[in-house]
Amino acid sequence: MDTPLTWIVPVSGLIAVLVAAYFAYDVLHSPTGTKEMQDVAEAIYVGAVAFINRQYRTIALLAIAASILIGAVVYFFEQAPGVSPTELAIRTAIAFLVGAAASMLSGIIGMFVAVKSNLRTGAAAQTSLGDALRISLRGGAVSGILVVGLSLIGVFTMFTAYNGLAHPGQAPFLIVGFGFGASFVALFAQLGGGIYTKAADIGADLVGKVEAGIPEDDPRNAAVVADLVGDNVGDCAGRGADLFESTAAENIGAMILGVAIFAKTNEPAWILFPLIVRGFGIIASVVGIFLVRGREKGDPINSLNRGFYVTTALNIVFMWFVTQTLLNDKGAGYWFFLAGLVGILTSQAFVYITRYYTSGGWRPVKEIANAARTGPATVIIAGTAVGYETTAPSVITISLALFLSYLFGSHWGDATGLPNGGVYGTAVATMGMLMSAAFILAMDTFGPITDNAAGVVTMAGASEEVRHRMDTLDAAGNTTKALTKGYAVASAALAAFLLFSAYLDRIQELTGRAFDVTHTVNLANVDVFLGGFLGAMLVYLFSSLAIRAVGRAGSAIIEEVRTQFREHPGIMAGTEKPDYARVVDITTASALRNMIAPGLLAVCAPVVVGILLKSQAEAAFLMVGTMAGVILATVLNNGGGAWDNAKKFIELGDLKDESGKVIGKGTPTHAAAVVGDTVGDPFKDTAGPSLHVLVKLLSTITLVLAPLFI
Repeated sequence: MDTPLTWIVPVSGLIAVLVAAYFAYDVLHSPTGTKEMQDVAEAIYVGAVAFINRQYRTIALLAIAASILIGAVVYFFEQAPGVSPTELAIRTAIAFLVGAAASMLSGIIGMFVAVKSNLRTGAAAQTSLGDALRISLRGGAVSGILVVGLSLIGVFTMFTAYNGLAHPGQAPFLIVGFGFGASFVALFAQLGGGIYTKAADIGADLVGKVEAGIPEDDPRNAAVVADLVGDNVGDCAGRGADLFESTAAENIGAMILGVAIFAKTNEPAWILFPLIVRGFGIIASVVGIFLVRGREKGDPINSLNRGFYVTTALNIVFMWFVTQTLLNDKGAGYWFFLAGLVGILTSQAFVYITRYYTSGGWRPVKEIANAARTGPATVIIAGTAVGYETTAPSVITISLALFLSYLFGSHWGDATGLPNGGVYGTAVATMGMLMSAAFILAMDTFGPITDNAAGVVTMAGASEEVRHRMDTLDAAGNTTKALTKGYAVASAALAAFLLFSAYLDRIQELTGRAFDVTHTVNLANVDVFLGGFLGAMLVYLFSSLAIRAVGRAGSAIIEEVRTQFREHPGIMAGTEKPDYARVVDITTASALRNMIAPGLLAVCAPVVVGILLKSQAEAAFLMVGTMAGVILATVLNNGGGAWDNAKKFIELGDLKDESGKVIGKGTPTHAAAVVGDTVGDPFKDTAGPSLHVLVKLLSTITLVLAPLFI
């Protein structure tokens, strides 16, 4: 097989590893600050490692059991030309385990580097804001670049190992287990980490800020170390596994869609295009990250934006080059370039949509902050309304992106006479959006690193100047975390159509039926209607379990912190130290216990529906469940982010009364805003991000277990 540009896949993977190693070296060899800062950072590190060890042991046992079941299903129900049932079952199970292991590794890398970066970011803030920005972003970039690089290398390695170079039309179907394994781990990692981080945050905020009236990250608060640990195990480890599975599953789905065009042209480029264009995306992200430079007086967000704009511009150039080189049948490759451009611009559009609804300078957040003047109830009402409102611009943008990319792909099909152009156009758009995934994940991990660093310098009693620098970076980090959640929702939505189409292709491949038969989902059929109905229900039941888990764990932490304040009055006086380890243990046990039920529901529900109602009902389950999941995730992410930043809007002194007097910390208005933030915490950091994974898990489950549903 001689496909131009294939070399970029291993080369970009190697570049990703080398650049990540350089950034890690740069971060780990930076100064580590005062002894007090080191002691706080060590407590965070110990707690994070303990949780990850226990969590991943649990997930590993679940993954091994799942791989055995998958192997059995494939052995008894699936056939592939030239492959024995035993070999096919073993290959699929191994692909699942490799995907699961790589997803775990991505989470561990993200957590480890973030924990080590927070101390060094805080230490750098003693000298300049620019140094602190450089270290925190490079710490995030280690995770971002390496996770995306591992995903690319993993899919290409499995494709090659499963004889993809000789039989490219068959291999994508054999490696779907890799995507399922990655999604399986990511779901439990995101759930467990999300429950941990928000339960600790709720306990720290409600007892510390509202009841005791002490500042955020005050060392007298017994929940503060657990809160800082949670940033790492949820926002870093969980999101690392999430982004790994996103890129892996969507790469494989796009490769499957390329099989139909390959069958007509015998050109493997249609299958390898997703990997090749994503390889160029890694290079663009690396350039963008290197160009980020902070200034003492400048807004860090502006520096990050410049890097992102450079990455976007390079991605546009690379998309033109790759589509003209690989997809230019009869000179019509420009149609696919336009489809890719739609995906790239969609990522930018979602950055602006999310910023508008979650940033303090715009109407939605100000509206919630003003509602806090009349108490917690009106804060909840205003935030809920904002969350629902965000669905309109989000869904309209996604709909336009899908419509235009399908239209451009269809024009390519008209020009060349080849099949599947419209659907492949949506795949190209999805790959265009994911080209900047490494930069986006770097910005995402930058958020919890700066949050942790701000906590470290506060607990260590650093100077006001140092705390001010870290507050500036922390504010930027809150913005980047919100932006990346918007990006994740948009990419999940674009990928949903891609993966849904891949499932229908899979059913056609297994049954040998005509395209029109397998690609028609008839909602007038009662079984199909029920499948869609149950898919929508799953999204809400899953979210309920995730949010309830945070509430249970948070209640236990609140009681523990109250007990410590009551039984040890020396804590508030500063003569006794709180028992941080006790709160960490409670949070760990509760998070691990409560992540199982929603995780198993997400895995088992599509299997039961597919077995009982068969493949067309399963298609409706996948399609409607995905739509409901994307919309609900938008509500949860943006509503929660708006509540959070309304509280920060008040804490920064930006809310004033009619006479111009600042309404700030310690007021009933601030307390009401903290309640809103607390309600939004499990929305934006537990249920919302877990829904991103759920949407893609439904697709990978249906792809792998499709033989059961025939």
